[in-house]
Amino acid sequence: MSRPLTRAVIVRDHRPQDATLTGVTHALGRVLVVDDDEVIRRLIAVNLQLEGFDVETAVDGQDCLKRVGEIGPDVITLDVMMPRLDGWETAVQLRKSPETAHIKVVLITARAQEDDKTRGSRVGADAYLTKPFDPNEMIRVVRELAGAAPLAPPNPP
Repeated sequence: MSRPLTRAVIVRDHRPQDATLTGVTHALGRVLVVDDDEVIRRLIAVNLQLEGFDVETAVDGQDCLKRVGEIGPDVITLDVMMPRLDGWETAVQLRKSPETAHIKVVLITARAQEDDKTRGSRVGADAYLTKPFDPNEMIRVVRELAGAAPLAPPNPP
């Protein structure tokens, strides 16, 4: 007996250029994905979009701080090691500003030492995930921080 397919992957997007998913995606909240690595940025964004989040991206901390006001995210996923302005300083700046202090921040980084995790807490991160990360865990954390309903447990085989 075959198991039912539990996750669909969109191979090609056949929507017209002006089509949007706005009506569907606002239900779970808006996420700003910040990472200087385009592959990782897209991986995070696609996983969150498939889950139903409205996702915007930024290429580094400076880009994040410049765009955060216009985007109005509920959650920011933030890489630590980036050019121009790293994730540590970006998180500090987000927490300093009354306009952005309420936004939930998830640090997603290859820095896995205990000192790094402690520093993440000190700069005001709400969650800390290490690369390589499990996309399902990342989705669970973002859903929780965005105040979305928790994922239903998977059905047993």
